[in-house]
Amino acid sequence: MLPDDPVTALRGASLRVTKQRIAVLTALAHHPHADVDLLGRVVREDLGSVSTQALYDVLTALTDARLVRRLDTGHPARFELRGHDHDHVVCRGCGVLADVERDNSALPHLPQVHGFRVDETEVLHRGLCPRCRTRVHHP
Repeated sequence: MLPDDPVTALRGASLRVTKQRIAVLTALAHHPHADVDLLGRVVREDLGSVSTQALYDVLTALTDARLVRRLDTGHPARFELRGHDHDHVVCRGCGVLADVERDNSALPHLPQVHGFRVDETEVLHRGLCPRCRTRVHHP
């Protein structure tokens, strides 16, 4: 999902507008679920030299500002633009990651426990994709 205007999104999140932040947002719009290595290749094609540390700094700022979601599916972490709420499924065999649309009407209302007001839920389903299931059953 491409942010209509990365500059407006950054300003709306009270972040300084930089070439690196715009490049990362644009890269994630075209490569959802990207890891840092892929983002680095795409951003470097766009901007030239950008250090890996600079990429991590940008991703941290964008994640803290809730423009980007960090997906901890195992090593390496992956990133996507925040948009509508949805879950994810990851293959234990090959690591492929896919979105799973959420039926919010079927979700029970979360109790507000321990004084928390729950404002976000992240669900990661794990299993084997069709290709890996075939490999397991037919060596």
